[in-house]
Amino acid sequence: MSSSIAPERKTGHPTHRPAHPTEPTASTGSANYTLIAEPDQGLTPIYNFISSATKTIEITMYNLTDTTVTSLLAAAQAKGVAVRVILDQNNEKANNTPAFDNLQAHGVAVHWANPVYLCTHQKTVTVDGAQSAIMTLNFQSAYYPTSRDFAVITNNAADIAAIQTTFNADFIDAAITPPTGENLVWSPTNSRASALAIIDGAAHSLLISQEEMADTGIESALESALKRGVSLTLAQENTAGKYNRILATLKADGAKIAAYTSSTGYYIHAKTVLADYGTAQAKLFVGSENFSTDSLDKNRELGIVINDPACMAGVHTAITADYNNGTKL
Repeated sequence: MSSSIAPERKTGHPTHRPAHPTEPTASTGSANYTLIAEPDQGLTPIYNFISSATKTIEITMYNLTDTTVTSLLAAAQAKGVAVRVILDQNNEKANNTPAFDNLQAHGVAVHWANPVYLCTHQKTVTVDGAQSAIMTLNFQSAYYPTSRDFAVITNNAADIAAIQTTFNADFIDAAITPPTGENLVWSPTNSRASALAIIDGAAHSLLISQEEMADTGIESALESALKRGVSLTLAQENTAGKYNRILATLKADGAKIAAYTSSTGYYIHAKTVLADYGTAQAKLFVGSENFSTDSLDKNRELGIVINDPACMAGVHTAITADYNNGTKL
């Protein structure tokens, strides 16, 4: 459920960095965005999204063990939908092999992800070239009931075109600098710049959920935000006290932190950043990228930065509840 760093469950004015040429602009425009919050809504909305396809389905997935998903994909292929799937092999080949073999047996085009990346941690479903679900969750049904996760479904044409262009390259292991469309955050291309831009650009508040917290650049940016008067509220997975040092530092600088520490109980798997909620400058990141060096710099990952009011409100409600229900540091 994460990058290679952690195993998947087993008083002043803000400073601004120069804009990176590939940073997303959080432009909502006329596109629609729909937030799916897990475990609150269950997987039915995502299953229905997959089943809605009439022409094509393209999936990039770190871990696929959900047999409902494989059955839906096989059924779609049988109906004449062209289904293509990319599965991680560097970390998850053993876990993904049953799905790979099952899909291949049903005529689905399946590809082991490009080994040039440390791992392919992306979690994306694109349907009919018209909508994409950009997700924090893997298709692992065992974890659905207890994992905080999100998906954002969008029909933004520029973003979907960029996702499909990158998928087509990744499906044949071709080198590519992924196009960012209007809102996309890719690793290893622009995710670090995008994360720093959101944190450094925050003027009032940061509400964050993270599974990992293991990158000195992100740590420094969060410390700087706190020191310039930005409030930081963090719902953090911290199984086995792995991130005690950085969390203690952030707390000392004024962060409000709630930790979750059970690998089998409720688990913070979502990777979100909500900056300046309730202001005209508010921005929301949702995606597969963890705050770890490997995730930002070495993996294939995908996220999105938007300012859709309903999506921001949904994440704010969910992560505030997680903070309230967690163990305060």
